[in-house]
Amino acid sequence: MQIYLDYSATTPARPEAIAAMQTTLAHEWGNPASLHDWGNRAATVLEQARAQVAALINAAMDAIVFTAGGTEADNLAVLGVAQRYSRPRHVIISSVEHSAIAEPVQRLEDRGWAVTRLPVDQTGQVNPQDLNAALTAETVLVSVIYGQSEVGTLQPIAELGAIAQNHGALFHTDAVQVAGRLPLDMQTLPVDLLSLSSHKLYGPQGAGALYVRPGTDLRPLLGGGGQEFGLRSGTPALPAIAGFGVAAELAAQELPTETLRLIQLRDRLFNHLVDYSGLSVTGDRRQRLPHHVSFCITAADGETVSGKTLVRQMNLAGIGISAGSACHSGKLSPSPILKAMGYGDRAAKCGIRLTLGRQTTPADIDWTALALRQVLERTLPQPLTV
Repeated sequence: MQIYLDYSATTPARPEAIAAMQTTLAHEWGNPASLHDWGNRAATVLEQARAQVAALINAAMDAIVFTAGGTEADNLAVLGVAQRYSRPRHVIISSVEHSAIAEPVQRLEDRGWAVTRLPVDQTGQVNPQDLNAALTAETVLVSVIYGQSEVGTLQPIAELGAIAQNHGALFHTDAVQVAGRLPLDMQTLPVDLLSLSSHKLYGPQGAGALYVRPGTDLRPLLGGGGQEFGLRSGTPALPAIAGFGVAAELAAQELPTETLRLIQLRDRLFNHLVDYSGLSVTGDRRQRLPHHVSFCITAADGETVSGKTLVRQMNLAGIGISAGSACHSGKLSPSPILKAMGYGDRAAKCGIRLTLGRQTTPADIDWTALALRQVLERTLPQPLTV
């Protein structure tokens, strides 16, 4: 028996998305920029996918810029804004951003930009008052992740976005973990830029999108043919984008029922494990991604059990989980996310994440809880303390 519980890392492409990719590869392989029939058919596929992705977040079609994934979308948001300015300005991010935001912002700081990294509380949430206090006349961009991939905490994006916009700064959010799991309405959400990723919502890897509110001045990172409204040059990866579109449309259709089902499974898993003395919950239990469960392993004095150890042990039991974010799970260094939340170096190496998806069943949850308890009892033979 094998159970996959790492849906925040990636999701299996839906059969409908795979079928759309196969059809595109076999029959609609033209270049969408070409003026002949082959190009026109390809352009129709591209614009249909744009409409499907736009509908998922209730956005205008021309606000969707396709990219190679969420990382490129994040980089385009940060660096595309920065390239508007001839001299360094001020950027604000949270201290729990994904590396796809943290690293390009670090590059800006190395070039002389002022950077404020907002602190978070012990659940990983930003205080809107801290954002209000950090804004200056030089602030041009605020970026705060919507749903934290490692600890699951949701940020008060509507409030944060309103504060930034009222101050005259652009507001970006990485919604890679949120899209397809919670409603997103770009007609009401005070967000100028928003990142999406296909493979987080059962589309193929290699496709993503950046929502760019109409009228937002953004500069391209790539020079070339001027595709995607001049913001992302290069012939688009049409099969992947077609699969992305189908996955987005299906996610929108299933959102009300699937979100509730995931919340029920998430809470079922928490209820199985929350009283176990070897685990302490990380992130906010209420303001949380619907599919996300995370813990820090709390061992007795002298014990050292990293999240990676638990991942390996659970894998031997046929269950796939991760040690924090998959983007960092191969590293031995402490999690910067947990450290920002107040965990010490040792504890920040002991985070685990279990994320649920379309194929997860109540039986999977019950078996996983049992297996995790058994693994912990073998791995932590000494009495456990919180």
